[in-house]
Amino acid sequence: SHGNNMEWNTGGKAQPSAELSGAQLIAEALRAQNVEYMFGVVGIPITEVAVAAQAAGIKYIGMRNEQAACYAASAIGYLTGRPGVCLVVSGPGFLHTLGGMANATVNCWPLIVIGGSSDRNQETMGAFQEFPQVEAARLYNKLSVRPSSLEVIPAVIEKAVRTSIYGRPGSCYIDIPGDFVNLQVNKSSVKYVECCPPPPISTAEHSAVSEAASIIAHAKQPLLIIGKGASYSRAENNIRKFVDLSGLPFLPTPMAKGVVPDNHPNCVAAARSMALLHADVIILLGARLNWILHFGLPPRFRQDVKVIQIDICAEEMGNNVRPAAMLLGDINAITKQLLEEFSKRPLKYPSNSEWWKRLREKMLNNEERSKDLALQKSLPMNYYTVFHHIRELIPKDCILVSEGANTMDIGRTMLPNYHPRQRLDAGTFGTMGVGLGFAIAAALVAKDRTPEKRVICIEGDSAFGFSGMEVETICRYNLPILIIVVNNNGIYTGLDAGSWKEMLQYGDPVTSVPPVSLLPNARYEEIMSAFGGKGYFVNTPEELQNAVKASLADKRAPSLINVMIDPQSERKKQEFPWLTRSNL
Repeated sequence: SHGNNMEWNTGGKAQPSAELSGAQLIAEALRAQNVEYMFGVVGIPITEVAVAAQAAGIKYIGMRNEQAACYAASAIGYLTGRPGVCLVVSGPGFLHTLGGMANATVNCWPLIVIGGSSDRNQETMGAFQEFPQVEAARLYNKLSVRPSSLEVIPAVIEKAVRTSIYGRPGSCYIDIPGDFVNLQVNKSSVKYVECCPPPPISTAEHSAVSEAASIIAHAKQPLLIIGKGASYSRAENNIRKFVDLSGLPFLPTPMAKGVVPDNHPNCVAAARSMALLHADVIILLGARLNWILHFGLPPRFRQDVKVIQIDICAEEMGNNVRPAAMLLGDINAITKQLLEEFSKRPLKYPSNSEWWKRLREKMLNNEERSKDLALQKSLPMNYYTVFHHIRELIPKDCILVSEGANTMDIGRTMLPNYHPRQRLDAGTFGTMGVGLGFAIAAALVAKDRTPEKRVICIEGDSAFGFSGMEVETICRYNLPILIIVVNNNGIYTGLDAGSWKEMLQYGDPVTSVPPVSLLPNARYEEIMSAFGGKGYFVNTPEELQNAVKASLADKRAPSLINVMIDPQSERKKQEFPWLTRSNL
């Protein structure tokens, strides 16, 4: 019990109290489960929970919007393997977390959301912010629960933490009635629970492993696809060994970039469409055949492709394509099983095969096209020029957060990752607005674990707008994040100042301005300056280089570089329109 919670007996000596408030009980139970970070927006009835969390040694980060708080907490789960907590008020505060809970569950990231709710004795009376929160949360979470009494709070919190990380990770919701927060309970009647251990590790059946090895051995045009499940399961060392031992070409999904470094000779990301279309055997390592991989179906894949599926979740097996082999269990453990199988027999795929020759040719061709665009000297700059200069200057081990339409897609191809879990983006759910929350979470983890690592958050101007006020949070906690807004005055495309002026002469903006347009030359960098960080407004490659260098040189202060690009700049011309997400 804490120092301010003393009862005085008549003898005048301070006695530690045997009583504990609900808020203290929640905080201590979370700390006992190794929860390190809590994000939220305080208010009635949960302010005391945040205060108690800090007293219990949990880091509390006050955000400006519950949605961003929830995104930040979910990123903690992905980066550390232990859930972050999002703490919110009842009603609207709770409802603003739905996007974050859904995003975490769809991405398979652990998260705990704790929502205050109205007092129990006012239920059905139209209490302040009364809402059926437990039922509402059920759709978005693996577990949605309200403790029946103060005594069971530690057990409920342990179950939520355990559920969030065991099996396929996801979000869990705990509802706390307002009257629980200040209610006192005697310590002796509380049901305390020990810290839940890391998830048990399961391996695949031996027969499935040898079947997979034999399918790979007979493949003419094999392809390994590494998903963010592999990244989450900390499988990078075994996967790197497996790639080197097997000689297979590999393709990372967006957030699996860096599990094996992007500059590894076997990475075929630059020939993605071709690799997917012609592979006769595909090994899915913690990746799902969803929209990001075009469901594994023709016309983007061969009709007769053989899929070897490796996943933690049995229900995922056979989605969209019936696998030739199913390896159910932990990605890291199964990769180790495959390594053992491969070391028994010499199965190295020849690097001089016809398949490798075609892949290398295609990669060279695609890289040339990007290079031509990157070296264009015309102003305003295009996306490729901007990313070319950013790539030349940023540290190799920085954590990249990226969101936007073209900004995220082109950035993914142009900015390499060399380490796992160092690229965070809109993910499986394609969520816009995650950027600043993710960057804040990444900066906190970096500060505690690898203080020399920089967080660089690259946002489209539209994406930045979703949670731009979190710049104040970044400045308040003095997190040295570099935000780069790639500003094309709109969503997908925008208008230059001249066309904008002309358009306004045609009448009211609500009827004449295209729905994709935003205000031209908006000065986003002034938001950063307003809160005490450094802001830069950039039009030319030289200005961009100077601003990036100055921002990286200052290891203490946050900065924002607002980079003006051609409002009509798009990705390199492709045979598929943008909405097919052709090169995701």
